[in-house]
Amino acid sequence: MNSGEGNPVKKRKLKKFIHDVYIYAVLLVIVLVFSIIGAANGAPWFGRGHFLGSASIISMARQAAPIITLACGFTFVMVAGYMDLSVGSAMGLTQVIYAIAVRAGAPFIAGLAIAVGVGILCGIVNGIIVAKLRITPVIATLVTMTVFKGIAILLVPTGISAIKSTDTQKMPAWISDYGRAKTLFGLPPAFYVALLIVAVIVIIQHKSLLGKYAQAIGGNRTSAELAGINTVKYIMLIYIITGILAAFAGVAQASYNSLGNPLGGTGFETDCIIAVLLGGTAFEGGEGSAFKSVIGAIIIICITVGMLTVVEAYYQGFLKGAILIAAVSLNQILNKEESMV
Repeated sequence: MNSGEGNPVKKRKLKKFIHDVYIYAVLLVIVLVFSIIGAANGAPWFGRGHFLGSASIISMARQAAPIITLACGFTFVMVAGYMDLSVGSAMGLTQVIYAIAVRAGAPFIAGLAIAVGVGILCGIVNGIIVAKLRITPVIATLVTMTVFKGIAILLVPTGISAIKSTDTQKMPAWISDYGRAKTLFGLPPAFYVALLIVAVIVIIQHKSLLGKYAQAIGGNRTSAELAGINTVKYIMLIYIITGILAAFAGVAQASYNSLGNPLGGTGFETDCIIAVLLGGTAFEGGEGSAFKSVIGAIIIICITVGMLTVVEAYYQGFLKGAILIAAVSLNQILNKEESMV
């Protein structure tokens, strides 16, 4: 009798354990698979050409800064039960604005501040449409995605694909320092700023009213309003934070590429959704972890970089999609089972 009664408890604990460690296990498996494949192809472990070689790790860290930054903000949006398909376009717009400002002679801090201001405006626009006008988030941000991208393209002179150095207007040599300069452990400042952003967002999510209210709104907005929560205010604040983080991501990418590409954020909204779902955030809202979303973003970067060394180019998109679909699907199944416990 006692053992029979204890089985359900043990099963619940096991399911919870699997749910909690799942994403870390996925990351470990992916790293091991690409490491073994690299070693099998003749690259020495942790050496040149290996997936875990210093050059590869630095490359991944440089590329990870934008997606890590965006995934944090996106977690808040989805925890609150909303969606922001415009983050990629906002990122493209802010990096164009940043590149224009820098090429015009603005120092780094001024260029960053201008880009952040544009990100805030993007967040306010989304917040007003979604929170105040109560237009369906997917439709609203799909429209603003087109608007932000259109503005970014209009800012680029006719016949030029991006804001970059020309014969008449040179981009300052230091523009790449933020995204490429080697600092501590050979990693650029943008990576450490991204880590700082992660720490701040995790603290906000777990220690602030915004984090608690986002979860309450995602659970049931009507109930949250009846409990006295100003949902319009907090939803707008969440979108503004997302816009700010889109600006930081845009500046990081503009610095990495030494140009402002209006299409530079294309596809990032999809990567954000996948990273957040991999991190266990419920699609319908009410539950999620910014830190686990970051792990999800790292998984995406690992797959992307790993495939460049072991898979033919025309197979990469298909295999990356298949791996991520399988990982997200299994994680969402575990998420549902955990919620039923």
